[in-house]
Amino acid sequence: MPLSFEAPTPLEYFSSLVESDTSFPLLEAAASLAHDEYPDLDVQQVLGDVDQLHARLKRRLPTDAPPLQRLRGLNQFFYRDLGFGGNANDYYDPDNSYLNAVLRTRRGIPISLAILWLELAQGIGLNARGVSFPGHFMLKVNLPKGQVVMDPLSGQSLSREDLMERLDPFRRRNGLVDDFEVPLGLYLQSAPARDILARMLRNLKEIYTTQRDWPRLVAVLERLVVLLPGALDEVRDRGLAHAEAGHTQLAVADLEHYLRLGEDILDGAAIHERLAVLRRATS
Repeated sequence: MPLSFEAPTPLEYFSSLVESDTSFPLLEAAASLAHDEYPDLDVQQVLGDVDQLHARLKRRLPTDAPPLQRLRGLNQFFYRDLGFGGNANDYYDPDNSYLNAVLRTRRGIPISLAILWLELAQGIGLNARGVSFPGHFMLKVNLPKGQVVMDPLSGQSLSREDLMERLDPFRRRNGLVDDFEVPLGLYLQSAPARDILARMLRNLKEIYTTQRDWPRLVAVLERLVVLLPGALDEVRDRGLAHAEAGHTQLAVADLEHYLRLGEDILDGAAIHERLAVLRRATS
């Protein structure tokens, strides 16, 4: 009798990808986010499409090209020849975060463009990393003569003055000025793959919260809870999204879990009140 195996659900597949930090496949995990919007998506096809771009890029570069030449060649290929760039017409379109759509339209947001660019950069031996800069994801490349920080929307290199100017509103908004100012370098540290993926998901979370699209918001929060098992605020937010979607029992379970494990939580009274309303609805 032949053995039969059930295919994993999209969330189970995602969970298997993000289980370990030692071998975290950022491109594959990021591509898999689109399963919620495109259930028939073939993630391996997305990876194959990127592999084809990588093969085209490698054919353009001499095998002994120095790092600066490789960087210039990559930027010419990615931004000018392929035409990747920001979606200025609809910046908050969720498709800007789905890599299959970004590959098709050549339009995205800084973090989705950065993930594709990084895959190509690392494939040609560049020492490149993503940077969770406040308000705008960045790229950095270490070259023999120094570090280049780039805007993923355009490939533009940014000077220290450019970065300070972009950082200024964030610093003022959060009181990080004068005696509380911290060095620019702290904002330019390499972002781990898990943090990059969390930032992608939180972009989608913000979009679907604004749109009050509760089913899609729940799906995003399911992934955030898997990705960040210690982040109780995501459990709380999933519970609140379940409540809005009419999933009362699931909402109660999440909010009870949040209150049970949360320490020194500031919104405890509000969550207790919301729980009481939900429990009355189920009694």
